Amino acid sequence: MDWYPLALTTPTEPHVTGGTQIQDRLGRRDVPPGRLAETWEVSDVDGHVATVENGTLAGRTLRELTERHPDELVGRGWRGPCFPVLTKYIDATGMLPVHLHADDEAARQFEGKVNGKTEAWHILDAGVGATVLAGTKPGVDRATLREALLGERWDEVLRRLPIRAGDTVYVPGGTLHSFGPSTLIYEIEQTANIMQHAMTWNQEDGSPVPSDERERNIDKLLEEWRPEALPVARPPLAISVTDDIQRGICCAGPYFALERWTVANGARLDYRFDHATILSNAGAPVSVQSGSFTGRLEQAKSLLLPAALGHVAIEGPADLLIGYLPDLDRDIREPLSAAGYGAELIARLGDVPAT
Repeated sequence: MDWYPLALTTPTEPHVTGGTQIQDRLGRRDVPPGRLAETWEVSDVDGHVATVENGTLAGRTLRELTERHPDELVGRGWRGPCFPVLTKYIDATGMLPVHLHADDEAARQFEGKVNGKTEAWHILDAGVGATVLAGTKPGVDRATLREALLGERWDEVLRRLPIRAGDTVYVPGGTLHSFGPSTLIYEIEQTANIMQHAMTWNQEDGSPVPSDERERNIDKLLEEWRPEALPVARPPLAISVTDDIQRGICCAGPYFALERWTVANGARLDYRFDHATILSNAGAPVSVQSGSFTGRLEQAKSLLLPAALGHVAIEGPADLLIGYLPDLDRDIREPLSAAGYGAELIARLGDVPAT
């Protein structure tokens, strides 16, 4: 098959926590007007499966391509029931629900799903004094947490972290969290749509949650809660590729890695890969070339680069988010070690076990 960069349909969510930052701040023009909370840039979630929009594969779903061509699309030797990575732009004009997503073990035990959802948030913009809630304070037990959640006393039990644009927060499955207001993020995560929340209202439409239902929700959440993770907000680990090309590794773990690359005006990035790569544009429109494909990647839009493609060239100026399934030694440890970073700092990117 003649592979090329795939432009996909973008499911959207108009949750009550959203605003118009994706349109106004990011310049996205192909989304519904008015309140918008999320655009699902690359999605193989049931009910939100993306379809190819361009080229000879137009009309084929991401699920179909993943099932039929796992080596060529995702990477040689990879197997799984769906495309493994989900990416989104999220507008948290309002505060998101306090919630968690099950980890792999809890997803299988309590949700009947193959995998859970570890995620990471790359902060694109944040208001003055913006914070996130990420993880429970040390020493908080289940009974204390339940009472505090019922009383909406978040700061008694949850860790509140200051954030600024450029930070990334890696959030393992099972970790209680929330972010917003006045926050705009790019999220990368495992492909899943499972959530347990602690709120008195539903994020879909703001409707109230009856008190007995809310208690059941919190009890389900507590079954899936994992207190061990203590997320932090970190700037990327920077590597100078050339004077004109800068690579920043934002986070990494067994499920995904996320990097932010900047390319100066007049420079050309020749990017090579052997795994599925999600290319999202955090800056002005850029020219993208791969094989016989030449196209333009607009602001806040994404392309899925199949593993078999192997190479893409991008003309600067460019500000790019690149997500992928990493080989942690080759893609993360080795280049960062060569750049002078120690093993402890590298491990703090998310989940990069020491060797």
